[in-house]
Amino acid sequence: MTVSIARQGAGALGGSDSILMRQRRDHARLDAMIGRYRSEGVREDEPDQLWQDIVQLVFSHAFAEETVLWPLLRRTAPDGEDLTRRVEEEHQAINELIARVERSPDDPRRAGWIRQAFALIRQDIRDEEDELLPRLRDAFDDRTLRRIGAAWEAVRATAPTRPHPGVPRRPPGNALCGVPLSALDRLRDLTRGAGPLGRRASLVAGAAAAAGVLALLLRSARRRTCA
Repeated sequence: MTVSIARQGAGALGGSDSILMRQRRDHARLDAMIGRYRSEGVREDEPDQLWQDIVQLVFSHAFAEETVLWPLLRRTAPDGEDLTRRVEEEHQAINELIARVERSPDDPRRAGWIRQAFALIRQDIRDEEDELLPRLRDAFDDRTLRRIGAAWEAVRATAPTRPHPGVPRRPPGNALCGVPLSALDRLRDLTRGAGPLGRRASLVAGAAAAAGVLALLLRSARRRTCA
């Protein structure tokens, strides 16, 4: 019987650095930010920053899932293809909704699109924690779950942080298209409100982001060639 990772402790999930615990922490952070955004007690100056934080986390998190986790699930779970296709469809719907919000700051429908995006994000979290991630617990031992967690974190740290609905959902297309977009997204993140020194630092960080993802791609390509 599949048990949701939401109802299991760190010991049962491979330790605090396992991919399952890393996922659960991101999910909890997203849920908390969405709850704060929608709360009556939110300060007037908070929603814009909360929205940007949610967007950045949603896209870096999902990109790393699609690059690292879902290919593993398709190889190890008999129903992996169906499960990952469904969650990829959720990711695409979220991508398109958030892109619409970002393009239309003055559209009266914007608040409704944001509510739809939040509902989809929370549904995606439930689907992953209840159905997809428990399959990884079934397939891998604790040490492997920690190694997968480290790989996922490395990709997430250099992943795109903005909606790009035209980027493929699966490797290698998502990574090949995401490399230049990742650098541009992180430049935008870092230059928002920054002075000359901040902009200079952002150029270095953007280049490092692209270099990091390229290195991961090259290592992956070598493994496939030598396999």
